[in-house]
Amino acid sequence: MKTRLLGRIKVDPSVCHGTACISGTRIPVSVVLDCMAEGMTEDEIIDEYPSLRPDDLKAAIEYGAQLAREEIRPLVKQR
Repeated sequence: MKTRLLGRIKVDPSVCHGTACISGTRIPVSVVLDCMAEGMTEDEIIDEYPSLRPDDLKAAIEYGAQLAREEIRPLVKQR
């Protein structure tokens, strides 16, 4: 399911070796998601990466959610 926000994510082999990045930047989606996972607020992320906009952060979340839905990985029991 492609939405308007996913258009803000680009994969280009000539930019960051084809890593999914926020369109018009060299900021990988994974960096944005890592910042969120560390507890950074939207304002803190945008202060750190001024080329980002609030919709870019939403697009990163949507992209991550889409990836999580598309691949099923069984959990391995720890012994």
